[in-house]
Order: sequence, then structure tokens, then C-alpha cells
Amino acid sequence: MKRPLVYPLDRNATKEASDMADFYDETLGFTPNSLFTMMHRPRIANAFKEMNMAVMENKGRVTSALKRQLAYLSSMTTGCRYCEAHAIRAAERYGSEQDKLNNIWEYKTYPAFSDAERAVFDLAIAASSVPNAVNDEISENMRKHWDDGEIVEILGVIALFGYLNRWNDSMGTQLEEPAAEDGVKYLQKKGWSRGKHKY
Repeated sequence: MKRPLVYPLDRNATKEASDMADFYDETLGFTPNSLFTMMHRPRIANAFKEMNMAVMENKGRVTSALKRQLAYLSSMTTGCRYCEAHAIRAAERYGSEQDKLNNIWEYKTYPAFSDAERAVFDLAIAASSVPNAVNDEISENMRKHWDDGEIVEILGVIALFGYLNRWNDSMGTQLEEPAAEDGVKYLQKKGWSRGKHKY
């Protein structure tokens, strides 16, 4: 793309945009351009913020690190380079072990991952595929390792990133430099690039 479909607002364009920026600075160290694009319609941005807070809230065994790892695999499946870089950056910031970040593509066999984590990642990839590939085997494996509330939490992350994948790839959101640096650090060796998100 020659330019984003819609340019994001400046963080100081409105008080709402400024408040949104302050909230997200804590999460990633910057506010994503995607949020500033949503701020053209503040109700959309605020609804997303509320959904994000609800989905990423920790209720127990589904840790912040695991949520960001599965967000990465979900985004990788859909091919959204923007969200891949954001998710891997957030995974690092929220406590993912370096060993897991370096070997997440080999989660099915790499010994650092548990069977419960493998079940989550299988679900993330199947649920993010078009057409959807969740089947009885994947469902039964999830129920073997996770209770109903945990499964709802996990699928909430996948669905949230489904929204973000479509938003950012369709919008052609410009990737911010800190996220791009983490994309290069963790993902470039597996073929990642900024793709349409560089201007």
C-alpha cells in the first residue's frame, strides 16, 4: 500500500486521544497507531479498550505471557505482520521466557512447552484459520487441560486478535519502530518483514 487507508489522529488531537495514549503507553511502551485510527470514532476505540482490558485480565492459570504468545501464533496464522510484531513485543514485556520466544514455532516438539500450552496453540492456529479448523480432537484436548472459564479467556484472546488482524491489515497501519525492532529480533529469521506496514 502507498499509504494507510486512513491516517491515525495525532495523540494530542483530542483529549480522548491523549487519554487513550496514556493508557496504552504502559502496555507496549507506546500507543499503537491502530488505536489512533480507531479514535476517528471514539466509541469504537473505547469499546476496543474495554474489550482488551476484559480479555487480557488474568483470572488464574492463563498467564499474561501465554496470552501474548497465543496472540502471536494467531496473528501469524492470519498473516498480519503488524500484530505479529506487537504480540511478540508484548509477550516479552509480560514475562515470556526467552527460550519460548526463540522457539515458539517448534511448540509441538520443543521441550520448554507443556502439553497444556500445546493445546492452546493448536486451538489458536485452528481458530485463526479460514475456514475455521477447530474440530473435536482440538476441543477435547483443550477440555483435558483447561476448564470452561479458562477456555473462554483463551478464545477471547484469539477473537480479539482476529479483530486486530483484520483492522490492521485492511487499514495498512504503519508499524511503530519499537514493535518493528522486536519483529526483527524475534521473527525475521522465520521470514517476517514489515510488509504493507512500512511507509
